[in-house]
Amino acid sequence: MSGKSLILGQTLGFRADPFRVPVNEAARHERRGGVLIEHGRISATGPADTLRAAHPDAPVTDYGDALISAGFIDAHAHYPQTAIIASWGKRLIDWLNSYTFPEEIRFADPDYAARIAARYFDLTLANGTTTVCSYATIHPESVDAYFTEARRRGLRSIAGKTCMDRNAPPALQDTAQSAYDDSKALLEKWHGVDRLSYAITPRFSPTSTPDQLAALGGLWAEHPECLMQTHLSEQTEEIAWVRRLFPEARDYLDTYETHGLLGPGGLYGHAIHLTDRERARLADVDASLIHCPTSNTFIGSGLFDMAGLTAAGQRIGLATDTGGGSSFSMLRTMAAAYEVGQLNGSALHPAQLFWLATAGSARALRMDDRIGNLAPGMEADLIVLDLGSTPAIAQASARAETIWQALFPTIMMGDDRATRAVWINGAPVV
Repeated sequence: MSGKSLILGQTLGFRADPFRVPVNEAARHERRGGVLIEHGRISATGPADTLRAAHPDAPVTDYGDALISAGFIDAHAHYPQTAIIASWGKRLIDWLNSYTFPEEIRFADPDYAARIAARYFDLTLANGTTTVCSYATIHPESVDAYFTEARRRGLRSIAGKTCMDRNAPPALQDTAQSAYDDSKALLEKWHGVDRLSYAITPRFSPTSTPDQLAALGGLWAEHPECLMQTHLSEQTEEIAWVRRLFPEARDYLDTYETHGLLGPGGLYGHAIHLTDRERARLADVDASLIHCPTSNTFIGSGLFDMAGLTAAGQRIGLATDTGGGSSFSMLRTMAAAYEVGQLNGSALHPAQLFWLATAGSARALRMDDRIGNLAPGMEADLIVLDLGSTPAIAQASARAETIWQALFPTIMMGDDRATRAVWINGAPVV
């Protein structure tokens, strides 16, 4: 990407984590601001008039009162579940057997995988999501399809082959050796190509034998530059199942720790029903916990302890978990996180919600040096939000006296109509 461009509107970025410092110290809002983009990166931010005067040769796109921020980052998703989102009424294990596994079998067909990957990125970009960390299926073709489409669109994206060698249909089982071999080959093929990153991906302990977990732990030890993603303590029935499958383990997390799958760069989806030991070990190694609120309420999993975990300094990201999650929208996901917080006795501030969906998720993915914020040097993946996208939202935001009062109605009621524009790597795509 070359050239220079200047986009104007309200701007919102972060100096610090609003869970750790007061909101007015953490956030950086310009009522009439701008973002200067050069060669696909942000080269300057600040007042619109100052930037226009300093760069009179830069082509200008003026979005008026719309809000410009870093694009949303979805830290845990299942793109192969795109077609089964919002399927009725199951608990986790029933959901997998009734919906997920039959659909994932179809991804042995490269053409089907390619169609779903294209549809998936159409939906996420329409909702302002510029980076996704996704599970694929056991089929290498599903990883190829995801990365091929992401690369075509210039996206920063993360994914990995989902590994399972038990408690799944035969058509969705690999082996300890093939999981290692396939994952290594895909890692060597895709990791670091353009804006793509590979994540080593055991689905979760119930669908991997100890041998497979150990093989993937060995691969991670060989490639610590990669992320590792899995699921942890999503539902009580799942935890009981893990206890039966691993009677020698101290707890659910121990099934990963024993096999080399606990460490920095580990992404642990859900993490609802954690023991004190698990919390302490996750903090000790500075792992990332990924909150999936629409999924947790839709499948009835439980309430994530955002207040307790952030107070303990845990690294936390936010995610849709589509298709167990019921929306492709990170706005809807923020709204669900607010609702879960309320049920748990803590009201998340709009700045905290927005941080989770941008800089917080980037930090969870260990990419906060590149994406997730409006700051010089960051990659120019941006979203422009209409803060009056529907009559109900417009009448609420019109009464606002602060940016947070103006933004909160869009967080709670917004959808893809709020996405006025999306910029990827310094160029508009939506």
